[in-house]
Amino acid sequence: MSKQRIGFVGIGLMGRAMCLNLINKGYPLTVMAHRNRAPIDELVGKGAQEAANAGALAPEADVIFICVTTSDAVEAVITGETGLLSGIQPGTLVVDCGTSDPTSTARMGAALEAKGAKLIDAPLGRTPLHAEQGLLNMMVGGGEDEVQKVWPVLEDMAENIFHVGPLGSGHKLKLINNFFAMTTASAISEAAAMAVKTGVDLENLYKVMAAGPLKSGMFDFCMTNAMKGDASNLQFSVANARKDVGYYMRMAEAADMPSFIAPATYHLLSMAKADGRGEDYVPTLCDFVSDVGGVKLRD
Repeated sequence: MSKQRIGFVGIGLMGRAMCLNLINKGYPLTVMAHRNRAPIDELVGKGAQEAANAGALAPEADVIFICVTTSDAVEAVITGETGLLSGIQPGTLVVDCGTSDPTSTARMGAALEAKGAKLIDAPLGRTPLHAEQGLLNMMVGGGEDEVQKVWPVLEDMAENIFHVGPLGSGHKLKLINNFFAMTTASAISEAAAMAVKTGVDLENLYKVMAAGPLKSGMFDFCMTNAMKGDASNLQFSVANARKDVGYYMRMAEAADMPSFIAPATYHLLSMAKADGRGEDYVPTLCDFVSDVGGVKLRD
């Protein structure tokens, strides 16, 4: 059985790794040109085709993946002057792998459907290394028929795939997940700074908290940075975290659901970004909180 033709827009760290995996598994791949030539040239050197823009890429693919940072960027890819809508073919599936605003996802789904195409949301979990190995986590939202049609491709990209509901469900779940994760990181950061401020040894804090129900991957990521200055285990920026929590708050407002905790998390992330730490990884929040509190976490 021949493999579906894949188009890919957004060749950043994650997109590059996803494309390498697809090439290694024999998919015909077309990527959209970008001013950052290194990953594009690498993929073309391995057999990918290059399209000048999204509109030119659209007719060359049965399934088009979008892996960009914001909903505004997704909308530009789809509805821009040379966006997907200018060249999309009926029956094409578009998969948004970013963490997007669900209201935007609904609008983009309707715009594509008017052209006979369909949108699926499939935000990602795990790292670029997992992406290159085909071991991502995916939370998929979309119609049953469309999801089943693209499922063989997703199985080549992900270890764990969760079809969580209709279009937008994946983005909603991812925003809830990221709100909880970033709130956890914020709380751990304050706890570590408070420990040092009040004379509690960080090693003892870690031992006690890790022995109970508070231990988690996020706990370890943040405490490793607090104790050792190593934030590399969670390569997710403060700016992206702030964007996601902002989308979560927007979703809460649209649902008329009060959010008591998200504003505090958003405020901390906003302060860290305003302090010039937007591109730092989330576990470094503990350094920002300790600096504001006038304490030093490590020698």
